[in-house]
Parts: sequence; structure tokens; C-alpha cells
Amino acid sequence: MNPSPFDDAMPLPQILFSLKGRIPRKTFWLYGVLALLLVSVILNLLLGIAGFSDRVAEAVPNLVILWPSIAISVKRWHDRNKAGWWVLINFIPVIGAIWTLVENGFLRGTIGDNRFGPDLAGRL
Repeated sequence: MNPSPFDDAMPLPQILFSLKGRIPRKTFWLYGVLALLLVSVILNLLLGIAGFSDRVAEAVPNLVILWPSIAISVKRWHDRNKAGWWVLINFIPVIGAIWTLVENGFLRGTIGDNRFGPDLAGRL
């Protein structure tokens, strides 16, 4: 039986809500980008169809995905062997988002165990 691309060494609630541990790039792209983007778009559409104002239909999905996106990003920073406080770089307009995307989405994490936990990507 072929493994699913969604098979992870960490349970989904821990991926979405915990600030502890590390996640590899694959998990970041699947859950931190693709899944949260889909949730946001679907919620926005449903709220629009239900007759909520554009402002509400935009704000509610952003609030729903806020904590999971922070938790996923913190764990990616951990995989890069950096403190979770690096999520605050997103407050720097434009540069912060680009820096976060490059560090979290494209650069390889620490090979082997680091101070934040074991290497879940299986790199040795």
C-alpha cells in the first residue's frame, strides 16, 4: 500500500495547534499553505453565500486560520533551528513575508536532531 502524502510523524492536532516540535517542508506546504488556503477560500465563499458582508466574510476566515498558521510557521522555524519568535518577522512589510516564505518553504531544515526535537523528515 502506497503511503499518503498526508502521512506525518506528528498528529494533525499537534501540527495545527502546538508550538512544540519540528515539521519538514512537505508538511509546511500541505498544511500551512495548501490546507489553510483552501479553508480560508471555502469559509469566505460560504459566508458570502450566507449573506454576510464582505468585511465579515474576509475577517472570519483570517481569524480561523490565524493560530494554525502561527503554529505551523513556528515549527518550521524550529526545523531551521531558530526560535519560534522569528514569526514576528512577518510584521515587516513585504520583506518579512518573503523572508518567511524562503526560510520556511524552500530552505532545508537542520539535518538530524536539534534543540527543538528530532528530524521528522528522516534526513540523516
